Amino acid sequence: MPSPSPRANLSLVRTAPRPAVEKEVETDSVLVAGVLAGDRRCKKDLYLKHVGYIAGMCTRLLRSVDASEDVTQEAFAQGFANVGSLREPEAFRSWLAAIAVNQVRRRLSRQRWLHFFGLDRSLDDASLDDLAREDLSVEARSELALLDAVLRQLPDHQRVAWMLRHVEGEPLEAVAATCECSLATAKRWIAAADKRIRLEVSIAPTEEPS
Repeated sequence: MPSPSPRANLSLVRTAPRPAVEKEVETDSVLVAGVLAGDRRCKKDLYLKHVGYIAGMCTRLLRSVDASEDVTQEAFAQGFANVGSLREPEAFRSWLAAIAVNQVRRRLSRQRWLHFFGLDRSLDDASLDDLAREDLSVEARSELALLDAVLRQLPDHQRVAWMLRHVEGEPLEAVAATCECSLATAKRWIAAADKRIRLEVSIAPTEEPS
């Protein structure tokens, strides 16, 4: 049986452990209203509901478990401090993801300068193949490692947009919202990343709606 393509393997990348929630929580709109009213239980429920997604996304974007933990906590702290500015409470997760991605991009930019001067090597400790599920084949891990090497060479905005779309599985509208760009710009960044990836990785072309 032929080895699955790298894109198929991306669904096998581990997500961060999701804290168990003892009961089904309310909708984000209800929880955000509770947070605004000073209800600490609602604040805790919002955190538990979304920390797994935010932490997993940051881990894969930064390729560093330690850095992702810091960014996740900073994103929630900033989010809760500014939740009053959220116009659409039901969109809390995508709004919080945008906060986290902004911090990820700042860290990546800073890290590139530190790497340039040889001052810091704290990132790059968790490549995609390192984050893969334990039952992934050797061939599939090799494909993920090759894909990860190509992704590292991309401009940060292209890599983040591509990974949000094809690793996190976010719809294009969510990618644009998270990256705080237009839908057309998000499509252009993803297409540019796809073009570079196809030059070096055996991967089926991506056809995004125009």
